[in-house]
Amino acid sequence: MTKHELSKIAVIGAGSWGTTLANLLAGKGFHVDLWVREEEVFNQIKNERVNQVFLPGMELVPRLNPVRSYEEALNDKELILLVAPSHVFREVLTNMKPYLKPGMSLMAATKGIENKTLMIMSQVAASVLSDDYMERFACLAGPSFAKEVYKKQPTAVTIACRDLAHAERLQELFYTEYFRVYVSEDLTGVQIAGALKNVIAIGAGAADGLQVGHNARAALITRGLAEITRLGVAMGANPLTFAGLAGMGDLVLTCTGDLSRNRTVGLKMGKGMSIEEITGSMNMVAEGIKTAKSAYELGEKMEVELPISNQVYNILYGGKDPKEAVKELMTRKLKVELEH
Repeated sequence: MTKHELSKIAVIGAGSWGTTLANLLAGKGFHVDLWVREEEVFNQIKNERVNQVFLPGMELVPRLNPVRSYEEALNDKELILLVAPSHVFREVLTNMKPYLKPGMSLMAATKGIENKTLMIMSQVAASVLSDDYMERFACLAGPSFAKEVYKKQPTAVTIACRDLAHAERLQELFYTEYFRVYVSEDLTGVQIAGALKNVIAIGAGAADGLQVGHNARAALITRGLAEITRLGVAMGANPLTFAGLAGMGDLVLTCTGDLSRNRTVGLKMGKGMSIEEITGSMNMVAEGIKTAKSAYELGEKMEVELPISNQVYNILYGGKDPKEAVKELMTRKLKVELEH
C-alpha cells in the first residue's frame, strides 16, 4: 500500500477535533467524507461551510463533504478515522461494521477508557472487529487543541501503530508545515497517556479554582505524570512514551491551557459549582469525567496506586470537597520520588 492508496478518507465524528482533522486532510487535497450525527451540524457544513456548534466561525474547505449515513461515509474508502467520544465508540464501531471491507485501515483519535469494560479504544475495536482490521489499527495523540490546529498554529503529535511502516504512511498523510507528526509502536502507552491526562487536568483545574498556587499545579502535573506512567507500564507500555508528546506534552497542555474542557470542569468545581451545573452548561464532551471512573476501577484492578486520579474520582462521584482532597494528597505517607 502506498501513501496515495490512503487518499480516500472517512472521518467519523464531527465534533471540534473530528471536523478539524477532516478539514486538514481535505485541505491537503484528499477526498474526505465527514460523518455527522447531528442534523443541525450537517446542514451547517453542507450549506454554510461551517460547524457553528463545535467549531464556530471557522470556514471549512470545499472538498470536505458531510454525510449522514455510515454506508455513504465508508463507501470506497481506504482510511477510516474514528473521532467519536469514548462512551459511544463501541456503538459507532458496531454500527459501522456491516459497511467495512477488507483492506480498509482504521485509526482512532479518541482519548478515553470504556467504563464498563475498562478497555482502551484499540481493545474495544479488537472486541468488535476481526483481526484483519487490527494488524494496522493506529491511534493519533499529543498536545493538539482543535482551534489552534485549524488556525495552522504549530502543533506536534504522535501516531502509534504496532506496524511501524504503516504508521509512517499515516505520518506522511497527516503531515503539513504546521502539523508535525512523529510515529511510535507503543499503541497501549499512547492511549493510556491520552486518556488519563484528562483526569489529571480536572484535578489541575480544581487546584487553580481553589487558588492554591503555581507550585501546587506544577507538583500535581508532575506527580500526575508519575501515576499515569505507573499504570501504563503495568499494562505493558514503554515508560519512555510518557516523556513524549502523548504523555508529558498532552498532559501539560490539558492541565494549563484555557481551551481545555477538562481543566475548565475542574476550575469550576474548585470554585464551588456542582458537576451537574458544569456539564449542563457545556455542549462538548469533557472525556475526563467518564474516564475518572474507569481510571479508578482500572487502578484497583491492576493494583496500581493512582492518588490524584482517585481524588478526582472522589470529587466527581463521591461528593468530596476539593479542599479536603488537596489536604489528603499533601498529607499522604512520605515516599521516595523515583520508583524503580
